[in-house]
Amino acid sequence: MATIIRDNFGTNHAGIPVDIYTLQTKTMSVKILTRGCTFYEVNVPDRQGNLANVCSNMKSLADYENRRTFFGAFIGRFANRIANATFDLEGRTYTLAKNPFGHAIHGGPGGFDTVLWKVERMAANDKEAVLELSYRSPDGEEGYPGNLDIRVIYTLTEESRLHMEYTAVTDKKTFVNLTDHTFWNLAGSSSILQHKLTMPADRYLPTREGLIPTGEIASVAGTALDFRTEKRVGEHIGNIAEPWFAGGYDHCMILPDKPSGTMSLAAKLADPESGRTMTVETTEPALQVYSGNFLDGTIVSAQGKAYPKQSLLCLEAQHYPDSPHHPTFPSTLLEPGSTYRQTTVHTFGVE
Repeated sequence: MATIIRDNFGTNHAGIPVDIYTLQTKTMSVKILTRGCTFYEVNVPDRQGNLANVCSNMKSLADYENRRTFFGAFIGRFANRIANATFDLEGRTYTLAKNPFGHAIHGGPGGFDTVLWKVERMAANDKEAVLELSYRSPDGEEGYPGNLDIRVIYTLTEESRLHMEYTAVTDKKTFVNLTDHTFWNLAGSSSILQHKLTMPADRYLPTREGLIPTGEIASVAGTALDFRTEKRVGEHIGNIAEPWFAGGYDHCMILPDKPSGTMSLAAKLADPESGRTMTVETTEPALQVYSGNFLDGTIVSAQGKAYPKQSLLCLEAQHYPDSPHHPTFPSTLLEPGSTYRQTTVHTFGVE
């Protein structure tokens, strides 16, 4: 029998309680904060059956409020970058908050990873546990037009599958690009570089300084980005020469073409030491791969573990960054009367 339990995680700076929900099946458990729809723990067994948390976290609510790491967070309104923190829509220029490089990133300083989400439904039966949350982003929040109503449904099944289903509707034309920003380490500790990664992506988006796409779409063939056959994450990471990548991966990988709304394999990650595996399937057209290049060991987990450079890996299913400025990229424009939809599924196993 799957279960779901609510506990208090603390009180935020505004004096509002933040809850943590534990979704449990016979095979694994997941903990989710109402602040930012944040994955706090994902506990899965190794080949000996020993459970370990395989996603990053911080100890207290104050840690999350005082240092914005995006650990386990739900990202919006627009994941990744928008160049120069502006876009034009229906004859008007919208201005967004700028990061240190002068671009918008991950929805701005008040993005969806920082807000409190309302729990709409919690349910469990003999096969799965379900948690549904919602948030209304008001017209003008972080500079974006339209009242945007978002629903997120997390489902944990007895088959060790973690489903994430996102929907959004708007009353004005607006740009929407949602993703999950969980940092993974299937060993539960140490470097990510010995993990083995497979991705079907045969193309990627080259970028300039600030990680803004140039508009070119390039082949992965002959590059450090070719994971069409299984490789260690660190096998060719030293060949990433552009200084803005800080010596690692932070690339938008383009998945093979498919009909809109169709699920496909985006990645498989495996840890040879523990035997844990994770596959990622998604309806999205791309996967942002980030190898934790800017981690420096100063962030400490709830278990007292430091996170040094390249100790974690993000696999973020999403649309292309800066798409409002590139008409040839898949559109992220959401119009009234239409519904944004994304489904991404993580399946855990051992080998």
